[in-house]
Amino acid sequence: MKNFFASLLGSLTALVIFFGGCVFLGLMFLIMLAAIGQKQPAGVPQGAYLVFDLSANIQDAPQEFDGGALLGPLMGGNRLTTLQLRTVTRAIRAAAKDGRIAGLLVTGNVRPVGYGSGFGALKEVRAALLAFKASGKPVVAYLNDATTRDYYLASTAGDLVLDPFGAILLPGLSSKPLFMAGAFEKFGVGVQVTRVGKYKSAVEPYTRKDFSPEAREDWQKLLDDVWGDLLGDIAASRQVARADLQHIVDTEAVIPAGSAVAHKLVDRTAYRDEVIDELKVKTGLKKGTKESFKQVSLAAYAGMAPGARDAIGGRKNGIAVVYAEGEIVDGDGQSGEVGGRKFARELRQLRQDDNIKAIVLRVNSPGGSATASEEIQRELRLTMAKKPVVVSMGSVAASGGYWISTYAHRIFAEPTTITGSIGVYGMFINVQQLFTNVGLTSDTVKTGKLADILSARRPKTDEELAVFQKLVDWIYEEFTTKVAESRKLDKAKVLEIAQGRVWSGVEAKKLGLVDEIGGLGKAITFAAEKAGLGTNYRLTEYPHKRQLAEIINEMMRGMAPDQAGGDDTLMKVLGEFKEQARVLLRFNDPRGVYARLPVNVEIP
Repeated sequence: MKNFFASLLGSLTALVIFFGGCVFLGLMFLIMLAAIGQKQPAGVPQGAYLVFDLSANIQDAPQEFDGGALLGPLMGGNRLTTLQLRTVTRAIRAAAKDGRIAGLLVTGNVRPVGYGSGFGALKEVRAALLAFKASGKPVVAYLNDATTRDYYLASTAGDLVLDPFGAILLPGLSSKPLFMAGAFEKFGVGVQVTRVGKYKSAVEPYTRKDFSPEAREDWQKLLDDVWGDLLGDIAASRQVARADLQHIVDTEAVIPAGSAVAHKLVDRTAYRDEVIDELKVKTGLKKGTKESFKQVSLAAYAGMAPGARDAIGGRKNGIAVVYAEGEIVDGDGQSGEVGGRKFARELRQLRQDDNIKAIVLRVNSPGGSATASEEIQRELRLTMAKKPVVVSMGSVAASGGYWISTYAHRIFAEPTTITGSIGVYGMFINVQQLFTNVGLTSDTVKTGKLADILSARRPKTDEELAVFQKLVDWIYEEFTTKVAESRKLDKAKVLEIAQGRVWSGVEAKKLGLVDEIGGLGKAITFAAEKAGLGTNYRLTEYPHKRQLAEIINEMMRGMAPDQAGGDDTLMKVLGEFKEQARVLLRFNDPRGVYARLPVNVEIP
């Protein structure tokens, strides 16, 4: 009998290995077919227009691997395009100097996902578009139904065209978090919190049914600051008074084509085919010809444009651009997260690499685990003793995101960057009432009074909450002390501007929390100068590509239908609930203490 089971087990193992090998070979075959089937860029026609299709998610970090890009055509799926911020800005700036490029066409709708396509990133894209326009080459924008993000970029165009039946959706900014306290009460889920900072409202979606007065004040100020910057940029480009633009927003919000022309928000209306015919003539073709106008997509151009790649210096003159994009979690983390242990390990390797002369840390994170944030900060401080460390804040660099930034030799932020949120909290969920409602019970045997202090089966006692409050108080003291020391601010001043409050980049500079307003390119230039490299440097980006096993795993997940960009209202509501639940799952600090941004801000 023993031999029978051994033989059976061996046969099953062999079958698993065989089928696994078949799946692996099949996947590799599909990759090869997809690669063969992909059209190679045919070069840039003389007099072509660079086409910037906004229908993408623009993220800071380069994609570690895009299985969907390979398998998408084979699976028949409509995959969401992802572009890296630096790829976009470098390509546009290179095209401005490229004699083959006659102009630039902006079209499509931005599709933000996660922490991508925030206004901090779009600010840099907008600056590149303005630089292209300043070169004397025409910028044409064609819009159908434009969101705030779309219009913010398209407003740079010298010829802004709107579909006659299109509209500009410009209602202003809003924050509409999903509050789960009522559902928790209904299902018997208990929530207890410990926190420091009257503005530290990250726990409110789980403990309240609406904003607290402090949270409302905090977010109102932030949104007013961000909106003020957007309004100023748009008004300047369209040459309309800010007050007039605000009046249009307040009275119409969804601005139809006729009204948009009347208010000078667009230059004219036209159908897409009419604009394409105009572009045919501009690129040397006859109007009405079946052939499309001379063009090259931004994604294709980025790979072959002169000057679109990084400055290349000697192998020993390296600048590492390290991306901290996503929530900060304990351990290695997953794709889209900043794992404290994994991130610190990467920084340690860069610190020990004598070929790397400076590090630029690009932060686009709402924070998360206090333990993981400190683990990352420790490595950065050790690195600073050996080489320059410069921080570039993206759309969000708050709480734990600010924790890992504060000691840098120089901190750059965009005017619209969400930063600060210097505060700490602990949150503890229990299911005692839920268990009671469904007839489940629990009993305990323990060796000491606090032996089951981490149990989620019952609420914490006052004595236990005091234990965690003491820990939260200590970490908050450490956080504020670190900020005072690193930013050379009086401790009393830090305590005044901390309290978990969020600030825009402009306000953060006034308060001394950041050094300079500027984007990633400016931070890289500063790092090169501080390291004494000038323009003779080689840029490398981290994290690197993932291992083969991780790639195959992502490819398998990528076969599922992509639902990004769906317009179904019910799916959007369910998506909000799913995202709020996902945030809960990322609360993995071993001590239950977090330095995370409050509610997720929603900006339509």
